[in-house]
Amino acid sequence: MARPALTLQQITDVLDIYFDVEFSFIKTEEAAELIVNLPRTEQNFIIDLTRRIAATNSELAFQFAKNAITALAAMDKHMVEAWAMTATDNYDRKGLAPAMTVIRELDSYVHTAHTNACGAVLEEELAVLLPFLQGLSGRKLKIAEATNNQAYTDTETIYLPAITALLEDSKDNFLIYKASVAFLWAQIHFGTFRIDFDNVLDCDNPEAQLKKLAMLESIRLEACLKRELPGLHRDMQSLKQKTGTATAEPTSKNWQQIFEKLSSEHACTDDSLACLALLDNTTCPEACCYQGTLKLEQVEEVKQKRIEKEKAYFRIALSELAKEALQKNNNDLEDDAAEAIIDKNTKFEIRSDDEQRSSGIIELELEGELVAVPEHVQELMTSIIVDFGEIPPEHLHAAGPGEYDLKKYEDEILNPKDVWNGTYHEEGAEIYNEWNFKRQHYHKNWCVLRELEVEPVYDDFVNNTLEKHKGLLKSLRHTFEILRGEDKLLKRQVHGDDIDIDALVEAYGDVKSGMEMTDRLFTKMHKEERNVAVMFMVDMSGSTRGWINEAERESLILLSEVIQILGDRFAIYGFSGVTRKRCELYKIKAFDEEYDDEIKARISNIQPKDYTRMGVFIRHMTRILNEVEASTKLLITLSDGKPDDYDTYRGEYGVEDTRQALYEAHRDGIHSYCITIDEKARDYLPHMYGAANYSVISEVAELPLKVSDIYRRLTT
Repeated sequence: MARPALTLQQITDVLDIYFDVEFSFIKTEEAAELIVNLPRTEQNFIIDLTRRIAATNSELAFQFAKNAITALAAMDKHMVEAWAMTATDNYDRKGLAPAMTVIRELDSYVHTAHTNACGAVLEEELAVLLPFLQGLSGRKLKIAEATNNQAYTDTETIYLPAITALLEDSKDNFLIYKASVAFLWAQIHFGTFRIDFDNVLDCDNPEAQLKKLAMLESIRLEACLKRELPGLHRDMQSLKQKTGTATAEPTSKNWQQIFEKLSSEHACTDDSLACLALLDNTTCPEACCYQGTLKLEQVEEVKQKRIEKEKAYFRIALSELAKEALQKNNNDLEDDAAEAIIDKNTKFEIRSDDEQRSSGIIELELEGELVAVPEHVQELMTSIIVDFGEIPPEHLHAAGPGEYDLKKYEDEILNPKDVWNGTYHEEGAEIYNEWNFKRQHYHKNWCVLRELEVEPVYDDFVNNTLEKHKGLLKSLRHTFEILRGEDKLLKRQVHGDDIDIDALVEAYGDVKSGMEMTDRLFTKMHKEERNVAVMFMVDMSGSTRGWINEAERESLILLSEVIQILGDRFAIYGFSGVTRKRCELYKIKAFDEEYDDEIKARISNIQPKDYTRMGVFIRHMTRILNEVEASTKLLITLSDGKPDDYDTYRGEYGVEDTRQALYEAHRDGIHSYCITIDEKARDYLPHMYGAANYSVISEVAELPLKVSDIYRRLTT
C-alpha cells in the first residue's frame, strides 16, 4: 500500500531543519504549502532534493522547493534532478546569483532539456577524447572549451563546444566530438596551415574564397583520415547522413577531377590550391557537423610564437649535440674549448629514407657521422615538420654562443604559494571533481592538483637503512626469490606430468553413469609470467613528522630493493596540500623510471608537509594506473590517519569523498589497500576500503616488515 502523504506540519518541520530557519529566517510554510498537495512519492522526491541542495545553500534550496512542482510538470524526475544539480554547480563556480538564475529561469532550462538530456558534455568526455588525441601522431595537442560554441584549432589546442546536441542519441553526439578532434588534428598534421592564406585570400571576395578552400581541404583531409583511421572515417560518413550534410556523388567533369585529385594518396595543399581554379561560381556545400571553422588570426598568432621558440630551442639543442660529438672524438676537450669551436657554420644534415619516413624517425648527421638524437629533440623535430613539412635548412645550423636568450621563451612558472595572495592560476594543473555526500553529487572541477618534484638528497639515509635492516633485507630477498621461482599447478589438463586424482575420480563416476569420459585427466606445472603494476601513495602530511616519516622512507627503500627481484613495475608518489586549491603531488618514482641512485635520494628527502586530502590524489593515481598495461594493478596507501584538510574536508565529508574515489578506482579494475598506524582506523577504514583491504600496525618499527609481507600477499 502507498504510504499516506505528509501533512503540512510534517513538511514544515523537515524544511525548518534543512533551511536552518533560526538563522536564515526563511518562511518555510510558503514552500510547504506547495508540496503538501502532492502524492507521497513526489513529496519525498522534492524534499530529498531540497535536502541535498540545502547542503550547499539554504536560500537556493528554498527557491528550488518553490519551483519544483512546476518543474515536475514540465520534466521527468531525472531532468528535474539535473536542473537542481546544474544550479548547485553554478553556485560552486560563479556564486549564488547565477545559481538562482538557473532556478528562476525554469522555462529556459526546459527549452534546452533536449541538450541536457541527449547532448554530449565536453567536460565529461575529456577522459576519452584526450587519450584518443594523444594517441594520434605528430605534435602533442590539448583540448579546451570554445567560448563561441564553434570547433576550431589554433594548431596547439583543439577547441570544442561545451555541449554538442545535434542528434537525438548521446552516443552520436559524442561521436561528433571524436570526429571533430580527428578532423582538426588532420588540419594540423596534413598541412592545411602551411598554406599562404594572405596570398590566396588577396581577391575581391576573400570570405567566399576561404569557404571554397576549406571545402577542398575537407575532401583532401577526409581522404587522409580514410587511410589513417578507416573505422572512424566510416562513422564520420554515418554522421553526415544523420545530420543531412552528406554530399552527392560528383557528376560534373570538374567535380570528378577535383575528387580524384584530392583523394589521391599523394595529394597535398598545392593540389587544393590548384583545384580552386576548377571551381565555378556555384554555391559551395555547407561544412558538416564535425569540420569546425578556420580561425586564421588565432592560428597565425600561436604559430609564429611557436616557430620562433622551437627554432631557438632546436638550434641550441644542435649546439649541445655538436659539443658532445666533439668531446666524444676528443676526450681531453674541455666544455669551453668545445663551445668555442661551434658556431653558426656548424651544420647538421638530415638522413632520411623511405623506411625512416614511414616510421616517423628522423636521424641527424654531423660531418657524415650519425648523431644520437634525444627524445625531446625528436619531439621538436616532429613539431617543426608539422609546421613546414620539413626541417628548414636554416634550422639545421647550431646556435652560436649567446645567440639566444631562452628566458624570452620560457613559459611563466606559476607558484602554488600564490594561492594565498589571490593570484593563483590553474593553468598547467590537473583539475578533479570531488564528491559531496550530502549533495549526492560531485563538485565539478573542484580540486586543483599540481605534480611537483622531490629534490634528491644524497645523504647517508639509504646506506644506514640497508645496514640497519640487513637481516630483514636478506630474509625478504630470500622470500621474494622463492616467489619469483614459484610454479603454479594447473589441473584438468589434456597433457601433463602427473594424474589429476580429483578429475580421474569424477571421470570414473561419469563412465559408471553412462556418460562420456573427459580427456582432461592430468596436472602440469606452469611458470606464470608476472604482470603487476603497483602504485605506492605515501602520506606526507604534517602529522607524519618524526618516526613515522622515517619508517615510511625505510619501508620504501626495502620494498624497492626486493621488488627489483620480481621485476614488477612500481611507482611512488607522495601527497599533501592545503585546501582544494593547493593539492600537491610529489613524484618520487614514475613507472618508466629506473630505481637508481637518484630515486633513492628522492626517497631520502620525503618530508612532512601539510594536510591529507585523499580523494583527489586517488583519482589522479587511478588515471596514471589506467595508462599502464598490466593484468594486476594495485594502489597501496601508506598513511597515519584519516582524510583531513582545514577547510570542509574533514570528518564524514572527507571519508565519503575518499570512499567514492576508491569506488571509482575499483570500477576501473584497480585493487586498493591501506596500511596505517592509526589505532582509530578500524572506525573508518572498513567503510572506505572494505573489511579485508586494510592493515593497522600498532608499532611504527613493524612497518617495513609488514609492508613487504602485505605486498607479497597482494601480488600472489
